[in-house]
Amino acid sequence: MSTKQNLLKTLEEKREKYISGEQLASLMNVSRSAIWKAVKSLKEEGYDIESTTNKGYRLNKESDIMSSEGIIPWLLPDNQNLDIIVYKTIGSTNQEAKKIALEGAKKITVIIAEEQTRGRGRMGRSFYSPPKSGIYLSLVLRPNVHASEAVLVTTGASVGVCRAIQKVTGIEPQIKWVNDIYVNGRKIVGILTEAVTNFENGLVEFIIIGIGINFKRPEDDFPKDLEEIAGALFDKKPDTLTRNRLAAEIINEVLNICGDLNKRGFLEEYKSHSMVLGKKIKVCKNNQWQSATAIDIDNDGGLIVRNESGKIETLNSGEISIRRMD
Repeated sequence: MSTKQNLLKTLEEKREKYISGEQLASLMNVSRSAIWKAVKSLKEEGYDIESTTNKGYRLNKESDIMSSEGIIPWLLPDNQNLDIIVYKTIGSTNQEAKKIALEGAKKITVIIAEEQTRGRGRMGRSFYSPPKSGIYLSLVLRPNVHASEAVLVTTGASVGVCRAIQKVTGIEPQIKWVNDIYVNGRKIVGILTEAVTNFENGLVEFIIIGIGINFKRPEDDFPKDLEEIAGALFDKKPDTLTRNRLAAEIINEVLNICGDLNKRGFLEEYKSHSMVLGKKIKVCKNNQWQSATAIDIDNDGGLIVRNESGKIETLNSGEISIRRMD
């Protein structure tokens, strides 16, 4: 770890406290000059570091740049050796994660970006991913699951994200089957799960879980085509919570659930967060919308519905929309 990385990790771990240059130099076994150069370099990268005579250095509470150094201190001990790769700008974290997986990455890997220029959602849609306001991350997992169970990964990831949001913000989100998370009637999280399957044995070789979160409202707000749909956890960055902190908790919770999908207790949690169960919905099939009622979630994460003719069926993929009530 370089002096700059070590310094950033220390400042992130001790955000509320000033640390003198002398203490930092002693802690890292480098010169005061090396500390000064590292501080200068971090400031040039956009980190807001306060420097006060006789006190030392600390990160300003408003400083909120995604970094592995800012995430690792909040990870559970078993997760602190994950490969975490952070980009300032990238086309798509899912595409980069898929590339790494195809190249043979065996270890759980996390790809994070400050900005995506080609963020992807379901059904080939784009996912608006501006800088300084969101968390865009993808996890590379190699779960020992059959292809038919892959939808459980998306279901589990949705619950993990809800747990993380509740834990660090106190906000209680809702889930629109199968992978969108809402707060106050607006979408704040999209999850895109992609799997590569071994056709010989039917097992999943690897899964990419892409998670995009609107942490705070973008500086230029949302585009007009999203302004009636999209929302954010916060209108502006909260004083005591960073995106790194929430990202770490999401990683902790998603890995906790997806590490053993045979323990399906999370499905009850999923149901408790559902914004569609018991509601009239519209189901898109063959590019046509059909009315139905959402009844339940089955043991594999499928949505059980009753259509207008009274027939009950289970949806394992597709898109739904809550019907507007007159």
